[in-house]
Amino acid sequence: MNRIVLIGNGFDLAHGIPTRYEDFINWYWEQWLINLKCCYFRTLSDGLCTFSIKSGQDTWHSLLFQLGYTFSAPKGVDFVNYIFENKQDFEIIQSHLLYRICKSIQDKKWVDIENEYYHLLKETIDNPESLGCNPKELNKQLQRVLDLLTQYLNSLQIKNTPYNRLVKDIILAPIRIEDVAIESLQHIYEHCNYWANQGRHALYKQLGEDEVPSEQVLAIRAKVDEFLQKNTAKYPDERFGILDIKKVPSQLLRPFNTMLLSFNYTCITDIYAQLCSCVANHIHGDLKDSSRMIFGYGDELDDSYKGFLRQEDNECLRNIKSIRYLESTNYRNMLQFIESAPFQVYVMGHSCGNSDRTLLNTLFEHKNCVSIKPYYYQKQDGSDNYMEIVQNICRNFTDMKLMRDRVVNKTYCEPLPQISK
Repeated sequence: MNRIVLIGNGFDLAHGIPTRYEDFINWYWEQWLINLKCCYFRTLSDGLCTFSIKSGQDTWHSLLFQLGYTFSAPKGVDFVNYIFENKQDFEIIQSHLLYRICKSIQDKKWVDIENEYYHLLKETIDNPESLGCNPKELNKQLQRVLDLLTQYLNSLQIKNTPYNRLVKDIILAPIRIEDVAIESLQHIYEHCNYWANQGRHALYKQLGEDEVPSEQVLAIRAKVDEFLQKNTAKYPDERFGILDIKKVPSQLLRPFNTMLLSFNYTCITDIYAQLCSCVANHIHGDLKDSSRMIFGYGDELDDSYKGFLRQEDNECLRNIKSIRYLESTNYRNMLQFIESAPFQVYVMGHSCGNSDRTLLNTLFEHKNCVSIKPYYYQKQDGSDNYMEIVQNICRNFTDMKLMRDRVVNKTYCEPLPQISK
């Protein structure tokens, strides 16, 4: 029995790392203010946005000096708002993607950049003349966003982030019988029977014991021996059978292999992979090699996807994740893992939104998936986002009956531990 831990942006946030897209955009405006201080022209552009002075003879450098921004300055976002409010003197021209990003933050207080990109991509195909943008130009904008996002994430002090012992314990915890789908309980029986039939030595090895048993290990052995004696068939030629699954020692239910399937670009996942002696799979790449980072959209179940395939312009498919997965072995490694044995899914900080729908559908509806357990965010007012995660998980299923059986109900779920500040 194995386990896959889906690690999303909420996992980094739980460790005090400001990796929201809103944090990134605030940083982006801060960089603009820094660059304008050194600009000896009236206009400056970066491929996503253009700042212009409409009146007077000042350059940005001299103007900011007059305003007192050279030595002390407001926050970047406040400065940008000031420019927006003075339309007679200044002008900011945003690209289509940046405009959508900022509008989402303004209206909803959050943004999913990949989702905004996908909606824009559909518009460039359905009505290119009204939008005034084509897929090639939109892809350039997305690449520029990714380049800047990489700069921002590299600027954060992530390597020194402390790990959370509670999170480590959750990753290593035994599989609870209550978490397993009804249709998958047979997997548990077969799993326990398998290890019992391998003999005690194989079972001890599964428990991860040292060559010289400690007192704790000897106590575990005694319990296992007692359990086997009570449940082994009377005749030597009969196979071992589990009489009561609820009485199986927890050591037998510990995952044999665990994969931390990270959708983040940061190294927090690697810290836990080392601590828990498990595999880290950065399915979208990481900051070590920015050229292989995947940033786009992955929803083949969406009706518009077939329309993309009918287009002769390959730019329409350039940032579709299911195609970009072919550039590395990460996706193949995940497939090998889920085909190897029954597995449980933990969801830690991943919203399970539509931007990863193709991959999540492959995991959630796989014949070997026995359970999907979300660890939700507990807010200060006592509310939480369990239902939002489950609603998103639901969209990744095509079989609703299967979804209701595999998703662990809230009674047996708990909040994702947060780093104390």
